[in-house]
Amino acid sequence: MPRDTLTADRIVRAAIELLDEEGLDGLNMRSLAKRLGSAATAVYWHIKSKEDLVRLAGDEVWSEVELPDLDATDWRTAATAHASGMHAMLTRHPWLVQAFGSHFLYGPGQFGHSDVSLGIYEKAGFAAADADRAAAAVFTFVLGSALGPAAQVSLHRRLSRNGADAGHLMAEAMTRATETAGRFPRLRARLGTTAATEYAAAPDDAFLFGLRALLDGFEARLTADRAGRRD
Repeated sequence: MPRDTLTADRIVRAAIELLDEEGLDGLNMRSLAKRLGSAATAVYWHIKSKEDLVRLAGDEVWSEVELPDLDATDWRTAATAHASGMHAMLTRHPWLVQAFGSHFLYGPGQFGHSDVSLGIYEKAGFAAADADRAAAAVFTFVLGSALGPAAQVSLHRRLSRNGADAGHLMAEAMTRATETAGRFPRLRARLGTTAATEYAAAPDDAFLFGLRALLDGFEARLTADRAGRRD
């Protein structure tokens, strides 16, 4: 593909596909150019570095998260929908979780969501500084909740790249982990229980439980602040 048929948008879309399949470690300009049917030099003509490419790809996937309409819904419904949308997006693109710890990520897509997030907690009744803290607390929780699935994908991919039977190795590791957990009374009591099975089968339930608890805390604080102002 000649250089002049490429566009930055097309390169970024191809990079997202490659990142979804191979992770951050699998992204390089040569592999990306091959996917595009082009030369690496043509890719560099549009995007100067891998760092820039990760930043642009990371910003593009924010378009998958629907922005809540703050004029049409209450703050808590908006907060739940927005946090759930971010969590789903990060789960679809586990490389982005890793990228937050290794790359400078910014852009209009991400910042648009940051702005709406601040609006959610200002609508709830927080002053600007506390709205900042509330938005940061929710995003940190969302990012942390997506870390487990992202780590599992990364581990499986790394083991497979080394020519190992990733499924067998992970099953062996889980067996050893279960044996170790059995030495501790509370963990031992939960091993093999229905609750443990349901948790493993539906981790999103744990995410929603934590999110509700976080928003309950915000609501309690706002209620206490309002009562204090009346006294």
